[in-house]
Amino acid sequence: MAKTPRRRAGRRPSPAERARIATLFERFESAEADPRTELVYSSPYTLVAAVALSAQATDVSVNKATARLFAVADTPAKMLALGEDGIVPYIASIGLFRTKAKNLVAAARILVEQHGGEVPLDREALQALPGVGRKTASVVLNELGVEPAIAVDTHVFRVAHRLGLARGKTPDQVEHELMTVIPDPWRTRAHHWLILHGRYVCIARRPKCAECPVADLCASPEKAR
Repeated sequence: MAKTPRRRAGRRPSPAERARIATLFERFESAEADPRTELVYSSPYTLVAAVALSAQATDVSVNKATARLFAVADTPAKMLALGEDGIVPYIASIGLFRTKAKNLVAAARILVEQHGGEVPLDREALQALPGVGRKTASVVLNELGVEPAIAVDTHVFRVAHRLGLARGKTPDQVEHELMTVIPDPWRTRAHHWLILHGRYVCIARRPKCAECPVADLCASPEKAR
């Protein structure tokens, strides 16, 4: 059974802070109303596989690999038939490719034998698949509109702290804080806005504050002056 991280009581933003947060997401929405993952997929299964492959890898590198892999194995049955040795040549350019190939086959077997070859769209069943943790499940459920989840990777963690949206020291704590302070209208899209902002604007070194649409709302000590 998938474990649910322990939750702390969420902080309650002041009225002024709630207004600031609302303005943040209004601006993100104005720039991109319907943000989506940059991973290329054509079905729930290829989304799960792509997100699992993206751990410790860039979306660009994953898309290059899956363009060839999914052309021959875009269902659990086909992936299972391809086998580990058949998968490796397609994903050898991605980090941890041998472990990921093993997980793809093991997950495909479970999907074929226990779920009729379909991806179960509930968190517990998803997280029971080899190679699918809480973060991967959150990305999948959010992208497919099943659950307003926020997957906290390094980009989201960094941006959440810089923008004063979270103070937590772990991804689970930051996830809980974000789900607490982000208003409902933006919760389903917040993950994508934050990750894209961190990937292209609020980068780890020398953030591009001059290009940031919310720079005036940011009080980070790392803010470029």
